[in-house]
Amino acid sequence: MKRYRHLQNVATLLYNEDKCVGCGLCATVCPHRIFVLCNGKAAVMDREACMECGACALNCPTEAITVTPGVGCASYIIQTWLPRKRSKGC
Repeated sequence: MKRYRHLQNVATLLYNEDKCVGCGLCATVCPHRIFVLCNGKAAVMDREACMECGACALNCPTEAITVTPGVGCASYIIQTWLPRKRSKGC
Protein backbone atom coordinates (compact mmCIF):
# COMPACT_ATOMS: atom_id res chain seq x y z
CA MET A 1 0.00 0.00 0.00
CA LYS A 2 2.97 2.31 -0.30
CA ARG A 3 1.26 4.13 -3.17
CA TYR A 4 -1.64 5.16 -0.94
CA ARG A 5 -0.36 8.13 1.00
CA HIS A 6 -2.46 10.62 2.80
CA LEU A 7 -1.21 12.74 5.68
CA GLN A 8 1.68 11.21 7.59
CA ASN A 9 1.43 10.36 11.29
CA VAL A 10 -2.26 11.18 11.74
CA ALA A 11 -3.88 7.73 11.55
CA THR A 12 -5.78 6.84 14.71
CA LEU A 13 -5.42 3.09 14.12
CA LEU A 14 -4.32 1.20 17.22
CA TYR A 15 -3.75 -2.56 17.35
CA ASN A 16 -3.26 -4.71 20.45
CA GLU A 17 -1.62 -7.98 19.37
CA ASP A 18 -2.23 -9.55 22.78
CA LYS A 19 -6.01 -9.39 22.22
CA CYS A 20 -5.85 -10.76 18.67
CA VAL A 21 -7.24 -14.28 18.15
CA GLY A 22 -6.14 -14.53 14.52
CA CYS A 23 -9.63 -14.67 12.96
CA GLY A 24 -8.51 -12.61 9.96
CA LEU A 25 -11.64 -10.46 9.72
CA CYS A 26 -9.56 -7.28 9.77
CA ALA A 27 -7.58 -8.44 6.74
CA THR A 28 -10.78 -9.43 4.97
CA VAL A 29 -12.66 -6.14 5.42
CA CYS A 30 -9.83 -3.61 5.09
CA PRO A 31 -10.13 -1.82 1.72
CA HIS A 32 -6.46 -0.78 1.75
CA ARG A 33 -5.08 -4.15 2.87
CA ILE A 34 -3.48 -2.76 6.02
CA PHE A 35 -3.61 -6.12 7.81
CA VAL A 36 -2.20 -9.56 7.02
CA LEU A 37 -2.20 -12.76 9.06
CA CYS A 38 1.26 -13.77 10.20
CA ASN A 39 1.95 -16.68 12.55
CA GLY A 40 -1.68 -16.89 13.65
CA LYS A 41 -2.06 -13.18 14.46
CA ALA A 42 -2.92 -10.06 12.52
CA ALA A 43 -0.07 -7.76 11.63
CA VAL A 44 -0.26 -4.12 10.57
CA MET A 45 1.60 -3.83 7.29
CA ASP A 46 1.24 -0.12 6.58
CA ARG A 47 -0.45 1.97 9.26
CA GLU A 48 -0.08 5.18 7.26
CA ALA A 49 -2.24 3.78 4.44
CA CYS A 50 -5.22 3.55 6.83
CA MET A 51 -8.16 5.63 5.63
CA GLU A 52 -9.89 5.29 9.02
CA CYS A 53 -13.10 3.78 7.71
CA GLY A 54 -13.44 1.73 10.89
CA ALA A 55 -14.32 -1.57 9.21
CA CYS A 56 -11.50 -3.43 10.98
CA ALA A 57 -12.53 -2.24 14.44
CA LEU A 58 -16.22 -2.90 13.82
CA ASN A 59 -15.49 -6.48 12.79
CA CYS A 60 -12.87 -7.38 15.41
CA PRO A 61 -14.52 -9.80 17.86
CA THR A 62 -12.00 -9.10 20.64
CA GLU A 63 -11.67 -5.32 20.25
CA ALA A 64 -7.98 -5.70 19.46
CA ILE A 65 -8.30 -2.85 16.97
CA THR A 66 -9.49 0.67 17.55
CA VAL A 67 -9.78 3.50 15.07
CA THR A 68 -11.59 6.80 15.28
CA PRO A 69 -13.47 7.43 12.05
CA GLY A 70 -14.11 11.07 11.25
CA VAL A 71 -10.71 12.39 12.30
CA GLY A 72 -7.31 12.33 10.70
CA CYS A 73 -6.81 11.85 6.99
CA ALA A 74 -10.27 10.72 5.92
CA SER A 75 -11.86 13.66 7.67
CA TYR A 76 -9.34 16.09 6.19
CA ILE A 77 -10.07 14.87 2.67
CA ILE A 78 -13.82 15.06 3.16
CA GLN A 79 -13.65 18.54 4.64
CA THR A 80 -11.18 20.10 2.21
CA TRP A 81 -11.30 18.27 -1.10
CA LEU A 82 -15.02 17.83 -1.58
CA PRO A 83 -16.96 20.95 -2.56
CA ARG A 84 -19.56 22.04 -0.08
CA LYS A 85 -23.04 23.13 -0.97
CA ARG A 86 -23.59 26.73 -0.11
CA SER A 87 -26.92 28.19 0.77
CA LYS A 88 -28.38 31.03 -1.31
CA GLY A 89 -27.03 34.44 -0.56
CA CYS A 90 -23.57 33.29 0.48
